Amino acid sequence: MPHPQSSTRIIERLEKAEQLKMEGKFEAALKMLEDLLIEDPENVSALEEIADNELSLENYNRAEAAAAQAVEIDEKSYTGHYILGFLFSQKNQWQVAVDHFQNSNKLKSNNAEILRCLGWSLFNMGRRAQGVVTLERALNLDDTNVLTFCDLGVAYLQTNNPKKAKDLFQKALEISPDNQRVRECVQAIEQYEHATKN
Repeated sequence: MPHPQSSTRIIERLEKAEQLKMEGKFEAALKMLEDLLIEDPENVSALEEIADNELSLENYNRAEAAAAQAVEIDEKSYTGHYILGFLFSQKNQWQVAVDHFQNSNKLKSNNAEILRCLGWSLFNMGRRAQGVVTLERALNLDDTNVLTFCDLGVAYLQTNNPKKAKDLFQKALEISPDNQRVRECVQAIEQYEHATKN
């Protein structure tokens, strides 16, 4: 059993690494976390943070290795499952992504970001109705996330409901007028409307 003082020190180091990550200092955060892992190789929180930092740096293989190790040590690592789900969704491996997102959702239910990614993956693997319902749930939990508006809008556009898609894209534009993804979605609906007029 770790000494209480060393547990406090570990928590302080994890918090410092989190702060560095929030400041965009991913390399410095990684150095601190890797040093922590040398001392405590089975520290799941450190592995999760390493995976998250590597993801931010687009080092996908390293992110996957850290997240997989976190899940191997602790099957209840919802962050590990979430990151693995995200990485598999990037590869269009929808079933594996859904499995990880569902595990993450079971471990941390009603998390809007997990539900957004789960809904998008369900939709893309062909379970469209379930995907839309899950995306709607994510939006109900967090109606400020423009990515949820965009994902749900694209889902509605692909299921021939352009009016609903346009409404969602407009709301996203009101929230974040400079967001590149939002602009792309608005442009897509404008092109759709132009194409269907002719």
